[in-house]
Amino acid sequence: MITGLSHMTFIVKDLNKTEAMLVKLLGARKIYQSDDHHYSIAEERFYVAKGMWIAIMQGEPLPSKTYNHVAFKIEEDAIDPCLEHLEDLGLEILPGRTRITGEGHSIYFYDYDNHLFELHTGTLEQRLETYAVA
Repeated sequence: MITGLSHMTFIVKDLNKTEAMLVKLLGARKIYQSDDHHYSIAEERFYVAKGMWIAIMQGEPLPSKTYNHVAFKIEEDAIDPCLEHLEDLGLEILPGRTRITGEGHSIYFYDYDNHLFELHTGTLEQRLETYAVA
């Protein structure tokens, strides 16, 4: 029986660049680095960000960009600081999509390996309430 989300793993070309992104943008803390001990299929590192286990593993980047993504919750007052961090990191920020008032704000960006991420201010409940009256 599924009891919740265990972790997210992303295959990345440059572990150090992705680590900088996780630390600066998500406030992640590194808790493990495999170095030469490859217990999995490649060198890997584990982080904890707001109670979430995020793993990155050395490998080739995704061949293309898609809309498949992971969304992280942020507060409204974090939008501008997050945009500054994304720009400092040299990440590709996408134009926001059209939204219905009340469903929250989002920042979409691609990492260095074509993974799409979203920083979102809303909740599922807010979105459902907004869609119900639209």
